[in-house]
Amino acid sequence: MTPKFYVVGGAVRDALLGLPAADRDWVVVGATPDALLAQGFRPVGKDFPVFIHPRTGEEVALARSERKTGPGYHGFAFHAAPEVTLEEDLARRDLTINAIAQAEDGTLVDPHGGQRDLAARVLRHVSPAFVEDPVRVLRLARLAARFPDFGVAPETMALLRHMVEEGEVDALVPERVWQELARGLMTARPSRMFELLRECGALARLLPEVDRLWGVPQPAEHHPEVDSGAHLMLVLDCAAALAAPLPVRWACLVHDLGKGATPREQWPRHLGHEARSAQLADALAERLRVPGDCRELAAVTAREHGHVHASGTLGAAALVRLLERCDAWRRPQRFEALLLACECDARGRAGLQERAYPQRARLLEALRLTQAVDAAAAAQAAMDRGEAGAAIGRAVQQARITALAELPAELAAELPALGSAP
Repeated sequence: MTPKFYVVGGAVRDALLGLPAADRDWVVVGATPDALLAQGFRPVGKDFPVFIHPRTGEEVALARSERKTGPGYHGFAFHAAPEVTLEEDLARRDLTINAIAQAEDGTLVDPHGGQRDLAARVLRHVSPAFVEDPVRVLRLARLAARFPDFGVAPETMALLRHMVEEGEVDALVPERVWQELARGLMTARPSRMFELLRECGALARLLPEVDRLWGVPQPAEHHPEVDSGAHLMLVLDCAAALAAPLPVRWACLVHDLGKGATPREQWPRHLGHEARSAQLADALAERLRVPGDCRELAAVTAREHGHVHASGTLGAAALVRLLERCDAWRRPQRFEALLLACECDARGRAGLQERAYPQRARLLEALRLTQAVDAAAAAQAAMDRGEAGAAIGRAVQQARITALAELPAELAAELPALGSAP
């Protein structure tokens, strides 16, 4: 039997949608590991036979079938052999639009109607075996965020709910949850991922701190959308519109978690939610093993976003203290990222997406002016005056306050209205 090679999965899907070519995944039918090794293919992976093509460097997997042997996404037994057909390999895939193969001559093999669902803009599972891999819940939600004009087939949504009810998503390890969330956050419309996860019940199991925001009201004078969950979705999509990097998008996701912990009798005000948000964001990052850059930016954003919003009303001394709390002189790039996250928060409000956010430019100018201060010279001058200890630090601080005398006082008229909205 002559081995046959096929491109499968996302590369075929995206080509049919007219999207730029992604990395191609190949399946070979009718081959053995020894035969591929003899042709110079290099083996990779431990769970099933995957090889690197000797010329193109692309991944090639032996056609395989699988069966469920235990809970979670590790509970599978794979069978890879020359007699496994392409159709058997495609049958184990998640969605019909990902179960299309293309032969080397360009012929398409589409046993599950993937082209039909691409045309209809529908995300539909291939078979009932979809329920056996809980990662598919996250993958489908991420794909929905990447292709927001696609709907989810009703029978597929029913399977998602069944998987949640049966506890399949509880078997997901933190690293895998983070990996899929991070990819979903970087899509064009990340809100869709979280809305779908909430609709099937998975958000309450995986990110209960986020799920609790829906149904929690906010002051309408600052938040025309009122609902905290609705606000969060607007913030995430604003971050995508501004092409924010992953740490900023994660910070946007968790910046208001404390509102979900506000006692009901205090609604719609959320006094002190910043400190609660920082604590909850840190605990969530610990649970999901979120990378340090995302975790650190999330903490400072949760803690300081209200002060950044109100910075137009702050005098020079208060501005210097804000910069100090944000560690802006040592971490200027993180400070810039904080300001971008705050802009997303300010513009992530119903009808206010195009609103100007002058705080960002003004605080960047405040940072520039205070960076120009020669801290060493200010400290030496203090010591020359006989000062010591904390007095030296106060002298450096005063030099920075003095530098802010050059900071323009003008701000856009809407600044006071935004204020430090609780």
